[in-house]
Amino acid sequence: MSDHIPMRVAVVGATGFQGGATARLLTERDHRVRTLSRRPEADRPALPGVCVVDGDLGRYEDVRRLFVGATHAAVVMPLVYQAEKVMRYAQHIAKAAREAGLRRLVYNTNTRVPDGSTNVVAFETRRLAETVFRESLAQTEVELVVVRPPVYLDNLFSPWNGPALVNEGVLAYPLPADTPTAWISHRDLAEAVYAALTVDGIAGRAFDIGGSRTLTGPELAEAFGQGLGRSVRYVPLEPGVFEQGLAQILGAESAAGVAGIYHYMAAALEPALMRGDDGASTAALSLKPAPVDEWVARQPWQTWSGEQA
Repeated sequence: MSDHIPMRVAVVGATGFQGGATARLLTERDHRVRTLSRRPEADRPALPGVCVVDGDLGRYEDVRRLFVGATHAAVVMPLVYQAEKVMRYAQHIAKAAREAGLRRLVYNTNTRVPDGSTNVVAFETRRLAETVFRESLAQTEVELVVVRPPVYLDNLFSPWNGPALVNEGVLAYPLPADTPTAWISHRDLAEAVYAALTVDGIAGRAFDIGGSRTLTGPELAEAFGQGLGRSVRYVPLEPGVFEQGLAQILGAESAAGVAGIYHYMAAALEPALMRGDDGASTAALSLKPAPVDEWVARQPWQTWSGEQA
């Protein structure tokens, strides 16, 4: 499959950070992009070149309209952690993909997923959606490729991390200091999704994508220090404190869903879950994720200079 042939891509989740990064990369490369949104037009992020269809994943007719005429799809689920609702969304997407005759659907799980079942809804609802896609598309010509990212660097360029990093040299995050993590940026995630849409011979595969290196907390702080040109120290944040802060932004239910990942990691039940895959995904997808210090150096950290953490 050549990435020089224009695709018509239905991007589910383009009004969010991860899906938005994918949509922007696709339009930069002259592919046609459509997405679905429940938000009023004035409340949507800027997505130049993206056609936005009003609608809801919970209504099949809305999803069908999104997929009409599409050749490919890139899917990331919203921050919804109710199994019944996630299953309905996935079923609607799979049905619309079949009816549209897509060539390939790429599903971004938005997190790594443990091999065995857990009681963490953030893992299990994403596993559930992948299962629906695999079973619903198995006997069709729609190819499925899955990407499973670890943790996003962009989480740290934020009002709750930026001021402390710039003004105090403190990098606080709810992962234990010794947890090996292949931090990835939204842009490199988008590159991975783009490759998953276009690379030949990968149908049916799942990739534990990640950044250029696996880093512990102190190693991440050292990379940030190099990018910022100042000393930075890592402080592991208690997941419960993280959840309380997140609830003010996302609401209690979504915050609990996201924070479940960090409670799981803090329990050290599978400490290597977020680490790199020894280059397997970068080799298969021909990716070159940016080193953390280079990513840090490119961000406008002056945004947070003088701001209170």
